[in-house]
Amino acid sequence: MTADTSEENSCKDQFGDCESVWLFGYGSLIYKVDFPYLERKPATIRNWVRRFWQGSHDHRGTEDNPGCVVTLISKPGSVCGGVAYCVEPSVFRQLDIREKNGYLRFPTQMTFRDESHVDGLVYIATSENDAFLGEASEYEIAKHIAAAEGQSGPNCEYLFELAIALRELGEFDEHVFEIERCLNEIGGLGNNTL
Repeated sequence: MTADTSEENSCKDQFGDCESVWLFGYGSLIYKVDFPYLERKPATIRNWVRRFWQGSHDHRGTEDNPGCVVTLISKPGSVCGGVAYCVEPSVFRQLDIREKNGYLRFPTQMTFRDESHVDGLVYIATSENDAFLGEASEYEIAKHIAAAEGQSGPNCEYLFELAIALRELGEFDEHVFEIERCLNEIGGLGNNTL
């Protein structure tokens, strides 16, 4: 599968008569909300973990030096925290462009803090896309992040913003916070000053 998935996602626009759709955000969708929404709530999804295993050739890196951004990796029994947005179906035209670098829309069930559930969608970059970087140690990922920058800014900014947003949600993510620690140790952005 090519890295640009915008056309593949646009072919999935079969929302029928739905006036709104829930979308789960677990990476930059938590803190960079540049799309209209009707409602926003903290939420979790089951059997997935957040990992910095996806390359970013557009936003946080370049073709020659892709950045590292998060995707979801299947892990039975785990819980991934993030934010759910209720959006009008037309918003996916904008989001499909934003998430075009290897991400596809998949159905998922979200759980809100009051234990209620809702079905919706989530963008996941699977290992079949050309931009997938794969597993690496948190230290290796931190070194990669420290050296990458794209049109949306330094890759380390993405990591630090995500770590801050997760703390504000009360979510502990060992993978993200260990990369943050390693990045501070090697001097990414002169230590986290965001």
